[in-house]
Amino acid sequence: MHKITNFTGQARHGWDRMTPAAFGMSRPHTDVSTSQQLRRPPGPPTGTSQTPVDATVNLAFNVPFASNLPGPEVDDVLHSSPGALQRWTYPPGTAEGTPVHKLPVHANNIETLRKLCRQISDQSGGRLEASVTSSELKASQSLQRRPHGQVTNVCISGDGDLVNKMRAKILNETPISLRSAIVDINPNLITDGVSNNIRTNVLSHIDRIASYTGTDMFLLNPKGTDPEGAGLSYTGGAETGLDQRYRVNIFGDMESVEHAKTRVLMMIDQILKHKIDVIKLELTMHTLVCGRTRKNIKMIESATKTAIYFPPPFPRVFNYVPQGATRRSEDEVFITGETQERIQQAKQKLRDLVMGVKIYVKDVMVNCNKIDNILLDRLDKVRKVMETNGSYVLFPQLGSQRGLVRVQGTEILHVERTVREIMALAGQFYSASWWVMVPNNMQGGVPRAPSVADIRVMLSDICINSGADLSFDKFTFNINGSDDAVKAAMMVIYQIPFVNRNDYQIRVKIELANEHKEFVSGKKNGKINKIMGQSTTQISCNVQIIFDGFNEYNFYIDVCGTKYEATKNGLDLVEQEMPASIAFHVPDQYHKRIIGIGGQHIQRIMKKYSVFVKFSNAMDRGGTSKEDDDIKVDNVICRTPARNAQSLDLVKQEIMDMVEKVDAEFVSETVVINRLYHRELIARMHEIEELEKKWNCKIDFPNTEQASDVITISGPEYQVPQALDAFLGMVPEKHEIAFQNSEELSNFFASPEFHDDVRQKLKDQYEVDAHVNATHPFASTPSASVEILAPPAEGHLVLTYTRNNAGGLKDAIDFLISRLVAYGLDATTVKGAIPRPKSDSFEESLPFFDSKLLQNAPSIHSTDSPTRSTFGDTDNVSLSDRASLFERLRKPGSISSFSSFISRKNQNNSTGSFFKHASSNASKASLVSQESRDSGYRNPWNDSGVNLPEEDVHVGGWPPRFDTKFPFTSTPGDTTPKHDPRASFDSGRPSTSNSTSGYPVPIGPPHR
Repeated sequence: MHKITNFTGQARHGWDRMTPAAFGMSRPHTDVSTSQQLRRPPGPPTGTSQTPVDATVNLAFNVPFASNLPGPEVDDVLHSSPGALQRWTYPPGTAEGTPVHKLPVHANNIETLRKLCRQISDQSGGRLEASVTSSELKASQSLQRRPHGQVTNVCISGDGDLVNKMRAKILNETPISLRSAIVDINPNLITDGVSNNIRTNVLSHIDRIASYTGTDMFLLNPKGTDPEGAGLSYTGGAETGLDQRYRVNIFGDMESVEHAKTRVLMMIDQILKHKIDVIKLELTMHTLVCGRTRKNIKMIESATKTAIYFPPPFPRVFNYVPQGATRRSEDEVFITGETQERIQQAKQKLRDLVMGVKIYVKDVMVNCNKIDNILLDRLDKVRKVMETNGSYVLFPQLGSQRGLVRVQGTEILHVERTVREIMALAGQFYSASWWVMVPNNMQGGVPRAPSVADIRVMLSDICINSGADLSFDKFTFNINGSDDAVKAAMMVIYQIPFVNRNDYQIRVKIELANEHKEFVSGKKNGKINKIMGQSTTQISCNVQIIFDGFNEYNFYIDVCGTKYEATKNGLDLVEQEMPASIAFHVPDQYHKRIIGIGGQHIQRIMKKYSVFVKFSNAMDRGGTSKEDDDIKVDNVICRTPARNAQSLDLVKQEIMDMVEKVDAEFVSETVVINRLYHRELIARMHEIEELEKKWNCKIDFPNTEQASDVITISGPEYQVPQALDAFLGMVPEKHEIAFQNSEELSNFFASPEFHDDVRQKLKDQYEVDAHVNATHPFASTPSASVEILAPPAEGHLVLTYTRNNAGGLKDAIDFLISRLVAYGLDATTVKGAIPRPKSDSFEESLPFFDSKLLQNAPSIHSTDSPTRSTFGDTDNVSLSDRASLFERLRKPGSISSFSSFISRKNQNNSTGSFFKHASSNASKASLVSQESRDSGYRNPWNDSGVNLPEEDVHVGGWPPRFDTKFPFTSTPGDTTPKHDPRASFDSGRPSTSNSTSGYPVPIGPPHR
């Protein structure tokens, strides 16, 4: 193990270490700290003598009960663990519209908390007093954008150390952050083949899991399917089949739910006749062994065909254990596989990884209040950071008032990135102090201070409505929480008469990365001096802004004032100078083109939008070895003051205009595939890797413990649809139709005409095969449902296809029925035919009009673009020509440019090819582009905790992506007009091979 200390300047950090040197602000940091105006006061205000005050500390905090978590629908429940139905459903006779927080489970949690607080008060011998307040937060009462519902607050009065210890005791002995999880189970795994009922041994095993883990578990009916809705989806039977699965719904605290979910997954593996074994592995090694984005574990699962279940990464943070429950051992890793030999192979590979791991460790200090905020509000973000960097973050226990955080990883660079991410999360929370200065000598005697009871009521009310944690000690309010929560609490304190009658001083502390110090202060402290001058001029009050060092990563910005309005105004101005940034990926080969000769292109863009742009290549990011080639990291960052945040999208747009279409902006698509079939796909990892290389995309499977069906494909937005289509070509599906059998039909099925004519046409035109009364080749896969033997009077046809050809299933069924009608098939008796989708035109509302203007709405599947409905010169191409043209793009193939597509078109003009490729492009995800969360595209704040003033924000959220001067219309969703030659604007780049000037005519579908 290697201890890392002060290696910040030795490792390459890429753009993470970017400083705004390009703005001419390269002076040393000491200019700010030595400024006479910014000298730190020696401590709390002491200019006015204070009255003798009691040493009692009053602390108020919200207990994060998930009181808005609803229970299951009673009609869906097939089975429940003992007592679960009574806890998670309303008693008989409950009125309609009763709030969710009145469920017995939520009411019991609050009552248990009240008993605990009374017990604490009684056992302390009068040194402590704890009270509980529950209030239903109304929309009009909320001082910030928070979920509405019931909020439970605890106020503790007593000695300072005891108060903090009791807060930790309450948080660790209370079921905070309740949640639910669902595990889907195929019907054939748990039902009795004779009676079609749930097997009793499965139900008893579910009850044992619930008792062992301390959770409430329900077995729910499959989701209801709408036959018309099924017809609307061109994934057809695939999604309908997933909806037929039973659901195990688990309720409980975070650790218990994760434990129960893993036990249910292992139960399913046991039903599948898989073996189960366990290996001991130290907790802090888990994410290191998994590797970045769990790549190592996926490789082991692929090579050994096993499933590996890791425990939750933070078992030491929360100390709550349900009564009678058994917590999962933190160092046990479960492995399931078809044979014991494969499990042994997986265990040996894990041991080899552990022996080869080289560990680097670094300890950092974080404010203890912010650690609690991260644990309660940002733990999912921390887990994502750990998986991305293959590192582990060891937090102290919740409420322990310890500020030491340990980070360990396999490389110094990954440890450093993790530390910076954690520090950025800490910067999303503010802290503030409000000193009320009560003089000793006043006419009429000492003013009446609020009583202890008044203080409790006051603190609880502020805490409930703002969401911040407050303490009141010696006429001082201390506030901790998110930026919105702290500002909301200060607004309420300002309205308290006791505060207004006396002088006071306010200090708000903002935490920011050291690399942004000069960015915020400006050249020669120009920005800070201007802010202090504006605040003093507008409101006759002296506002001080002080820069105070904290650690090697972050520093504090203290905004101090003696008037609330002036301090608030100064804080708003400082926030507007804080950096807003957006990061995205541009392939390294385009960096020189974008920067230009001598930086002329990028300098023009930076000057035009007042945005600083930084590029980092593979060497800046730590070398081209290992996983960096596979992980598309954000290598371009644009940074500007928050007041200019609306320019970030425009800068990104202009940069991306210089990138080839095939390497365009990275997006993510999701596709739903039965999770049990993921193992079959992971076993074909070499094929998936070839597919990733071909389309420059990344296919990410969910963690085994998540029990998720969702697979994510990310890459250039013009390559992702093709990669998705090719990937779904590896997923087999089936659809079954039943009909009234007859001798004539049986003879036709056995004739060569059916095999050579009907089946062959189905394969050629629709990529669908038909099997008569037989188990199709894919029925043994987990994604296929159980075959039901047909009675002699009923005939069965099983249609097999791959998921990417599901769009042609309805047409294939129609074609098959039309051929069989001539041989005695009664079309009205067919079961399993997909109904015609319900039209979204006006034909039903206006049936008395017989006009061609009121026809069915045209299909939206006429393009491969995830964000645009058409390409090129659409004004000169009819709808029918356009649809037939782009139907041909739905099969995998290289279409990196329209010229290559046109050459392919000239080589394949057969009529059959139009039908063969007539299926749509695999899934709904191919039609709607979901912007990558990591790119920060939608929200350039990227969770920075900084918000623009409301008057600067456009109605409806983020400002529009483009100004009206650009020659294209706005469309819903994420428009991407940059690849339309008619819509592009001058980006200042030199002419390239695919630029508009390289074509004598507009790009568009070829004219026949």
